[in-house]
Amino acid sequence: MNLRINTLRQQYARGTLTAGQVLRGLYQQCQRAPKGIWIELVPPTMLEACIAQLEQHPPGSLPLYGIPFAIKDNIDLAGVPTTAACPAYRYVPERSATVVDKLIAAGAVPLGKTNMDQFATGLVGTRSPHGVTPNKLAPDHITGGSSSGSAAALAHGLCSFALGTDTAGSGRVPAAFNGVVGLKPSRGILSTTGVVPACRSLDCVSIFALDSCDALTVLDAASGADAGDAYSRVAPDLPPFPAGWRFGVPRAEQLEFFGNTHYAVAYHQYVSQLEHAGGVRCEINFAPFIEAARLLYQGPWVFERHAAVGEFIEAHPEAVLPIIRQIITPEKIPHPADVFKAMHRLQALKRHADTVFADVDLIVTPTTGTIYRVDEVLANPLQLNTNLGYYTNYLNLLDYSAVAIPAGCAGGLPFGITLVGKTFAERQLLTLATQLETPRHTLAVCGAHLRGQPLHHELQNLGAVFIEATTSAPKYKMYAFTAGALSKPALLRTPEGGVACHVELYELSAKAFALLTAAISAPLAIGKIELADGRRVSGFIGEADVAGYGRDISHFADWRQYLKDAPIT
Repeated sequence: MNLRINTLRQQYARGTLTAGQVLRGLYQQCQRAPKGIWIELVPPTMLEACIAQLEQHPPGSLPLYGIPFAIKDNIDLAGVPTTAACPAYRYVPERSATVVDKLIAAGAVPLGKTNMDQFATGLVGTRSPHGVTPNKLAPDHITGGSSSGSAAALAHGLCSFALGTDTAGSGRVPAAFNGVVGLKPSRGILSTTGVVPACRSLDCVSIFALDSCDALTVLDAASGADAGDAYSRVAPDLPPFPAGWRFGVPRAEQLEFFGNTHYAVAYHQYVSQLEHAGGVRCEINFAPFIEAARLLYQGPWVFERHAAVGEFIEAHPEAVLPIIRQIITPEKIPHPADVFKAMHRLQALKRHADTVFADVDLIVTPTTGTIYRVDEVLANPLQLNTNLGYYTNYLNLLDYSAVAIPAGCAGGLPFGITLVGKTFAERQLLTLATQLETPRHTLAVCGAHLRGQPLHHELQNLGAVFIEATTSAPKYKMYAFTAGALSKPALLRTPEGGVACHVELYELSAKAFALLTAAISAPLAIGKIELADGRRVSGFIGEADVAGYGRDISHFADWRQYLKDAPIT
């Protein structure tokens, strides 16, 4: 099912789907989901209460009407336990986090709490007593963390968007490894009231979405001032980036891919694509960003994590994973003067980084320099985690905004790019990201490509996403013919005597659509098909001479029904 927000909105408005159908169906899928994605689903009674509440409103009356979402387990949902992936830390909040309340008020429906690196400490998705979160795109590789379950729930088709948190990259690394969009807004744009802190002065609630347009829709619904959050801010309205927008790329010697040549090639190819898209490439000095990134764990900010959960860990050491205990409660304590020295150094780096931004509208880096297998991370958890933060750890320290977007595959593995903007530039970044996203096409199929039919695997191999089953306008005739050993139907538009034929709609990338179209042979072709609701989409049609030798099966109006009632021998 296509779970993009606008697609669901349209289907709800047309009445081809109801929110109850979608939510109950997804809930059943969530119950069967692979281990390591969910920590706890909402109780069935809570889901039904949400559906009943929605049914009091007409579809379209709320911006996120009936849109299913997932919540990282360090963000409160009233009546559902929060554990931060530490069962002994468990509590049941009476109130939801402010950001969750806003989303529910906008019509979104939570399905459950997702797995995470314990206490949001890690970029790997392996540091949880609930197991390693599975990566659908690369099963032997990590999902990234700490918001591992939220990104995986989206990648596995279990929700339309998900909430994570981001202190060192936790809302961006999992996005890259799961092929989804990850928005890390400026600090304070999304309230952190009701969020278990990692580093409270740096923490951001992040958004995972299927595309940048959806991320912007969720951001608009979730943002706003919160008097209960001392770090809450309201972003000013900023204009879109100008034509000929300038984007910075690090100097060649400052790029780091940790030996992954495929990622290096993919990054340079994407930079070239940005230039073709109208951007102006500018080389920048990335040194202040690299040094700021090192401060996050090599400086005193790691002790802010101790301020959040250190007392609990010291009181319950056996309840916490050893790697988490080692990071949050280190043996060596810095001298108080070192804290101020680090703060002063960070301010100097911030001044230097801001001068870099004076010459560019945004900076473009890989989201990560590489991806690792699960066994590699388990064997070397600290250093490989550090490597993953090379392009992410500096962002919250320097108070910038970012959106991580999928950028295809590199060596057969998922690869992502991050667009980095100044403070409050999140909407500018999302607007640009929407323009950069690969165009997608809707395709109507009526025969051998239907689900369960012999050629359906071709759509699956091309990454097609099912949207809905519907019918054409009553303006077509359906003819059966044989091509080789395979029977197929062809739709021909007719001025009179037409019927409404059963079709399935799929969404494909522009590249996949082109590949499929190129493989089609006569008498079939791709043309425009009018649907029952008046939409016109691309679909399989036949050449006119099919009517002369094909069998008219229009009275069936459904290829599967024809095969059932009049099988070809």
